[in-house]
Amino acid sequence: MEKIHRGAGEPIPRLPTSIEDAVSFLFGLRNRGSTFGIHRMKAFAELLGHPELEYPVIHVAGTNGKGSVCAMLEACFRANGLKTGLFTSPHLVRLGERIRVDGQEISDQVIVDCAEWMRSLADQVLSSSPELYPSFFEFVAAMAFHVFARDQVDVAIVETGLGGRLDATNIVKPVVSIITSIGLDHCDILGYDIASIAREKAGILKMQKPVVLGWLPEEAEAVVREIAANLECPVVVTSRLQGMELPKTSLAGSFQRRNAAVTIATCELLRDRFALQISKCRNALLGVQWPGRWQKLQVFGRTVILDATHNAEGCLCLDEHLNGLREKPIVLVGTLGEVRASDLMKVVARYAREIRLLVPSQPRACSYDILEKAIPQEFSGKVTRSSIMQEFPLAYSCEVEDVPIVVTGSIYLLGEVLARIEGNNCHTPLQDWV
Repeated sequence: MEKIHRGAGEPIPRLPTSIEDAVSFLFGLRNRGSTFGIHRMKAFAELLGHPELEYPVIHVAGTNGKGSVCAMLEACFRANGLKTGLFTSPHLVRLGERIRVDGQEISDQVIVDCAEWMRSLADQVLSSSPELYPSFFEFVAAMAFHVFARDQVDVAIVETGLGGRLDATNIVKPVVSIITSIGLDHCDILGYDIASIAREKAGILKMQKPVVLGWLPEEAEAVVREIAANLECPVVVTSRLQGMELPKTSLAGSFQRRNAAVTIATCELLRDRFALQISKCRNALLGVQWPGRWQKLQVFGRTVILDATHNAEGCLCLDEHLNGLREKPIVLVGTLGEVRASDLMKVVARYAREIRLLVPSQPRACSYDILEKAIPQEFSGKVTRSSIMQEFPLAYSCEVEDVPIVVTGSIYLLGEVLARIEGNNCHTPLQDWV
């Protein structure tokens, strides 16, 4: 494949018109050695004519729950007859999952067409300035902004990739910002204490635009309130709203009902602007689907539950789920980072009858040795080193015991498992926030 050498970082391959080569081109951008920040995204958006300014945006950040809240908001607005755009990350199986219009992920052909056009512009203008050439995440976020403008959405719900202040999505001018939760995660980038992380998340607040908060630690809420006051932003704290009952939702777990409350609080705030009927919003919450969040499947007659759990706060949710099972499951575990492995295994060991270890196809994936070391010594069940191919063969040749299987840990692991179950070739996922 012909390549363009830009004088710094890895060469960028030219892009033939196929989804495989489009994905290869986009993922190849991760080798550029990018740094965290939004200067490249600003330059790229200007080159594209600032599509992110052509429609109202709801901007959502948070340690956990931001993806679920985005999915809930999208369902609520669509139920009220509005044409919606939804940008989330990462994807599980197909790259197009990240960008949805009216609930439908964009097609492979749209990805190919957009990537070719956007690459052509970037090559012409930015190749002479390698430090400004967009990263993978920036390219895909810009693609979302362009598609939303082209399709003339009535509202776009945009999830941050990582943090907030320096996240590539932070070039938007939102009608409302949302911070769902704040906990310790990505500490090497965002800071090693709650206050520092809160400050980074609150970087999405914009002058005089309201912010809706979920259930934040007291210290985090104080930081956000301080920043909001300086920016003259009205603050809505969902957990303190008088008479707010936790709405019912199709997503499992009490924490999802809290996410639903954040969603309804936001809809109430925007009711007049978008002519929303809150009753329709509440009904929409009963049909929300968000894969990988305590998602139950039947695979060759066996119950398989997929649940992304990638930080300490998420482990509390997993604990609630596992505690609710009527029998001890076999738990398949794979994650990224030793700290995450330690937090995760403490919960898994309390409920599992057997633990099977998996290693996601990720550079930062924990090895079998690290996963085994993280298992508490008091766990007396069987521990096995396994693989996705071994756990999910293309067919079972004999009858299997009907014991629930829970797959948990990295969302990238869940994507690989889903791709295997669905028989699809996964668009290789990666750590992609820069």
